[in-house]
Amino acid sequence: MCRYAMYGPYKDIFACFACRKVYKQTSRFEIPKEKYEGIVHVCPQCQTSMHDMGHDFQAPKQTDIKQWKKVELLYQNGYSYHSCGCDGPGYRPSRLQDVPGFLKEQRRFENEGEALLHRLLQS
Repeated sequence: MCRYAMYGPYKDIFACFACRKVYKQTSRFEIPKEKYEGIVHVCPQCQTSMHDMGHDFQAPKQTDIKQWKKVELLYQNGYSYHSCGCDGPGYRPSRLQDVPGFLKEQRRFENEGEALLHRLLQS
């Protein structure tokens, strides 16, 4: 059984990439959907929008700029740390220099034509 389903609701984890800080916010399961959708999560320190990272996110140290850059780059490409709690969110590169290769390997195309065009442009 999924640990988040059994023991929740857990607080949602949001990150501010500008301040390199993480804040836990009220879970979407604790309040009505209409009310939650109206909430804008902003950083208490710099007032910029925070990003929903998922329950499995463990923030790097605030001084570890390369790790924060890695996390931000992964987030910008659609990789966060959401899971049901059974197996975790899956593999994520541990170093910033491994991210471009990971993104290239994980790239998915919407159709065969798009994949073919990408291969033609690469050669």
